[in-house]
Amino acid sequence: MANAKTTAQNLINENGVVVFSKSYCPYCVASKRFLEKLGAEFKVLELDQTPDGQAIQDALQEITSQRTVPNIFIGQKHIGGNSDLQSQNPAQLKKMLTDAGAL
Repeated sequence: MANAKTTAQNLINENGVVVFSKSYCPYCVASKRFLEKLGAEFKVLELDQTPDGQAIQDALQEITSQRTVPNIFIGQKHIGGNSDLQSQNPAQLKKMLTDAGAL
């Protein structure tokens, strides 16, 4: 678990925007499309295609208290899931993405 937590934390620390996702999840697909439409650069980790994906998802629950995907971080700040991302104030979201170096 410690290794998975380190992996998750390193991804969060090293990328302006991270989407912890599962390839088959419709909410994950919606979040990735939403970020793409905004022109944001982001790192995606498909937990269902990663050998330690389950352990990373467990570690994310420990870090964020959120078990579900997508689990989204912008500028090292936990945003939440798809509805949390899409309900952000557009101007504020753009500023967050710009500050994170994603736009």
